[in-house]
Amino acid sequence: MPSRAELDEMITYYRARAAEYDQWFYRQGRYNRGQAANAQWAAEAAQVAAALDEFKLCGNVLELASGTGIWTQKLLKHADLITAVDASPEMIEINRHKVASDRVTHIQADLFQWKPTTKFDGVFCGFWLSHVPPDRLGAFWCMVVEALKPPGKVFFVDSLASPTSTAVDHDLPRPGQLHLRKLNDGREFRIVKVFHAPDEIERVAAAAGLQIVTRKTTEYFLYGHTAD
Repeated sequence: MPSRAELDEMITYYRARAAEYDQWFYRQGRYNRGQAANAQWAAEAAQVAAALDEFKLCGNVLELASGTGIWTQKLLKHADLITAVDASPEMIEINRHKVASDRVTHIQADLFQWKPTTKFDGVFCGFWLSHVPPDRLGAFWCMVVEALKPPGKVFFVDSLASPTSTAVDHDLPRPGQLHLRKLNDGREFRIVKVFHAPDEIERVAAAAGLQIVTRKTTEYFLYGHTAD
């Protein structure tokens, strides 16, 4: 079980990484894996985006670990309002400028401690579950349930354990929870990275009262949503 100090180090890492985070998603710099791999990544990312679009998170939506706004922009297509929560003020500032919408309210908060104070029609989290240690996964899903108006809808996307998903100078995480990550300037941090098995995600979510159906793309992404 990661200590509080180790969880805080992960927040420090994402604060420091904010300005270069999009390089990962758009396959730039250390994340450029060549034309074929980059094209596959883009196609699979589009597959997830299409699934989210079809799922239609409408009304008042809560976005957890909102980051630089890559998914906030997509959520605005159907959501009336979005509450975007992230621990990094640097990420929030990028998100605010990128999205530039008065329909989005930003909250800076540590998701391991934050509790919702209102109810939402839908909840979205992008690339957050893999940062939740197994012993905290149940509490996370309980928090999501607490945030939802019945019946409520949930959609998430995360990473599969692919050797070409991460930077060229990163090793694929080995079994365990804490893994070394580097920034472009060479600074190193240890973060929680857990590739939760789809059936485990479904089981733990069900125990909290959510029926989650998971899906995989060919190589890069795990995503899921509440069952119809």
